[in-house]
Amino acid sequence: MGTTSRGRKPNEWASKINHTHIINDPTLQNYLGECSFPKDIKDEDKKDIEELVYGVEDIENPVEYFLAVDGGYTTVEVNKNFPSSELAFFQFGALLFDKKDLTSLSEKPFIFPEDMQKLQKLNRFKLVLPIRNINYKEEASLTNAFRKTLYEFFMDFEGVCLMETLEWFIFETYKPKNNGSRKSDDCQLESYVLGSNPNDKNKKGNIELVLSEMSNDYIFSHEDGDIYLTDVFRFHEAIDDDLGAAGVLGYVTRLVEQLIIIHFIKDIYKLQPKLLNKFLFIADGPLSFSGETANMHEPARELYNFITGYDSEIGDVNLKKKKSNLYMVGIEKSGPFTDHAHKIAIKRVPSDYVSNSIKDSDVNTSVKETNGTSRGYLEKNHYLIPSNKYIYTYITIGDASNMLYGKTFYYSGKVVFHSKDGQIIVASIPTSDKDMIIKPSKNNFKNIDIILKNIALLKCDMYDNSIVPIALANKLVSLANHPSQVLIDKFASNKLK
Repeated sequence: MGTTSRGRKPNEWASKINHTHIINDPTLQNYLGECSFPKDIKDEDKKDIEELVYGVEDIENPVEYFLAVDGGYTTVEVNKNFPSSELAFFQFGALLFDKKDLTSLSEKPFIFPEDMQKLQKLNRFKLVLPIRNINYKEEASLTNAFRKTLYEFFMDFEGVCLMETLEWFIFETYKPKNNGSRKSDDCQLESYVLGSNPNDKNKKGNIELVLSEMSNDYIFSHEDGDIYLTDVFRFHEAIDDDLGAAGVLGYVTRLVEQLIIIHFIKDIYKLQPKLLNKFLFIADGPLSFSGETANMHEPARELYNFITGYDSEIGDVNLKKKKSNLYMVGIEKSGPFTDHAHKIAIKRVPSDYVSNSIKDSDVNTSVKETNGTSRGYLEKNHYLIPSNKYIYTYITIGDASNMLYGKTFYYSGKVVFHSKDGQIIVASIPTSDKDMIIKPSKNNFKNIDIILKNIALLKCDMYDNSIVPIALANKLVSLANHPSQVLIDKFASNKLK
């Protein structure tokens, strides 16, 4: 690979002709000949879609408030003479606005800056993490420096202790205590099992974190060193003290975004539970936890089921246990599900454009029909809930007989939505049961029609596959390569010791 020069010597550029050795290699040619895409849908497969498609019901919309969370990060080299030292700067935003403000805005012929301010009630949260060859407070390793930094971020989350939310979430303290007369499933946990030792990666075996033994500053004493409550995220397993922590940055982003939502859910639930019936919580990306944080999907589903009253014994909502509705959705703007959504949605094109402007030989028959409608299988105001078999046949590669999509990291299910006004959105909505994907139905998703109705209300014509809260939050917290990265680079270089 090419390298750039530190001084006056020329850059070492890659060769311009060496691609010929790859193109002409018969082994590589044969290999590519054996590769294939997921199966394309044809008319004879239409029945596979029809049984998974539902129309959006016209029902009363109780949602009055929207809270959207988005985040982003950028990495910088803090010393140009020592480029192996890197930091990651994160910024997260929680955007809250009233449905009335959005509705009144859409009815105005002109939008003024003061009108937009109503939709920009944003809380920003900042985080910086050492990701390569940088220490913090004289810790023994990069792994420990990363752990310590993340712990302190949770302890002081812009003046709020996010550790309280993490304890509430992990140990399920939103449930009553076990007094001996209750079933353990209905009670808060007395301990949590950590699958690895954060202070010694060479030691195998589980570590039991007992809630009653946790200190007031959310630390557990252990013979190998203190264990922070934030170690339940298991980032220490993926960090290499030599190669760095760059591989976990995306996981950190997804984790913090969803814990911010959980933090707001906790506050509303503790102070005024009925208010949850009026909130829609929106995340940028699917409702899942990735990489080493994947184990968080289980407490997330448990929290959702507890608040909404789902009872695993009866396989449905138990009205005696139900505390409130909980409207949550994740919006996916790219990826194989989004690609597939655009492929199956029915889109109108001018008849004369199809019949006169383009020759049959120039058009893929899977995209054209002579009646002015491109061939598709998902009409407007309808949504598709893909099953496990459907996903591994038409969307991504895998063996549906041996694999269950998202089993170990999703607490939601995918929904492909084609709105009345032509939006094509891939949403993920919480599900009460991870196995529902084998044979899904709309009954597996609580309040799916209400959620989709609000997604249609929040349409964003400026960007593909997005909605207003996510687009606004992204604009208000995202960090661009230019000039943000350059300016943060200079800021870090001047401040670092």
